[in-house]
Amino acid sequence: METLLLDRLLQIGDLFQRDMARAFDGTGLTTARVHLLWVLKHAGPSTQRDLARLCDVTPRNITGLVDGLEASGHVRRTPHPSDRRSVIVELTASAAETMARMQREHTELNETLLAAVAPEDRAAVERGIAAIATHLETLVADAAVAEDQAAS
Repeated sequence: METLLLDRLLQIGDLFQRDMARAFDGTGLTTARVHLLWVLKHAGPSTQRDLARLCDVTPRNITGLVDGLEASGHVRRTPHPSDRRSVIVELTASAAETMARMQREHTELNETLLAAVAPEDRAAVERGIAAIATHLETLVADAAVAEDQAAS
């Protein structure tokens, strides 16, 4: 029986999850916390409301994530400069170093994975994966809209 593309994609997703769990074993960092740190690295200091939107989680969920990351010394909250009701969440210096290391490792892994593909095939593979990701995003968004409409 032929292995479906979807099976390979699921296998890749599972391998990434297992590797991430291994890399962060014993650090207290969960996938959700690492995702929030990654968002902060790329978005810069942000309000919790913005972080909830960027992470696609509820404000209550983001509060719990920020609480945990603040307790572990990865982020700090500072008063918002113009909105007394808001705080700004930013990476601590040690977390910024951790995220810079993660960015380097991310780039290295990208290069390692691409090296597994013949040079003449790399552009096609990248285009194909981008097309699959874009189409899957559309399917997921359409399904969410259909569920919201059905619930109304």
